[in-house]
Amino acid sequence: MPRNPHSYPEITVDFDKLPKSRLEFMLAVGAEAIDCIRVLSKMGDNIVGELVSGAEGFYEWDHYPEGDVYDHATHAQFYYHAHPQELRGGEHGHFHTSMRANGMPDSVRPAALPDYEKPAGRNDDMTRLINVSMDP
Repeated sequence: MPRNPHSYPEITVDFDKLPKSRLEFMLAVGAEAIDCIRVLSKMGDNIVGELVSGAEGFYEWDHYPEGDVYDHATHAQFYYHAHPQELRGGEHGHFHTSMRANGMPDSVRPAALPDYEKPAGRNDDMTRLINVSMDP
């Protein structure tokens, strides 16, 4: 299998320790996501097709949508892209989801990395939350 171009630590969540209100919120968001998938499927489409539909083509390493999706209220950000075929490991591409510094609690900061260079603006700091792989 091709090497994974991303080497992020695996994080586990103890759902038994989450408040009921948080779990209910997560359930509602999941149900909404499933409903979106259902509607797209009825139209013969999927989330990736919807996301890249306005692009002139689909190119390795490019971000879709162009310029990423950034929520100014929560400071969450995401984009979709694909690596070269030899690095994909059978996936079509994947979503990168991130949180900008202004969306993080004051007690949370991105981990210091050996080659890390602090960006000029505070909100330019970000942390990767999760990647979501999509198969063809």
